[in-house]
Amino acid sequence: MTDKVRIDKWLWAARFFRTRSLAREAIKGGKVQIEGVRVKPGRSVSAGDVLAIRRGEDEFIVTVEDTGDRRISAALAAEKYTENPDSKARREAAAEQRKLDYQARRDRQRRPDKRQRRQIVRFKGKRD
Repeated sequence: MTDKVRIDKWLWAARFFRTRSLAREAIKGGKVQIEGVRVKPGRSVSAGDVLAIRRGEDEFIVTVEDTGDRRISAALAAEKYTENPDSKARREAAAEQRKLDYQARRDRQRRPDKRQRRQIVRFKGKRD
């Protein structure tokens, strides 16, 4: 465990981003903040720092526990930080809402096709 490490390297090692260049672009785009302040990719992160990370539609608020800069398995990488319980609850609620929205769009009623129209006409007993 090192004392300080670059934030782009830590985000990559903690598996928030697939590559360091993606982490660097997110930081430059303002998607990552330390203690509510935008930072540069070269900024050092140390244990106890609170990060706000937006990735897609999800926002993570995490506290840095380990400043190791080696990329390890996902299970071990999750031990590098602790996520705020409120952040986790909001993320899970948003994911559930997206799932329900997807289901609603998928199950939406469409206009009947030709076969269904014929069945409706047959059922109603109307012939032209």
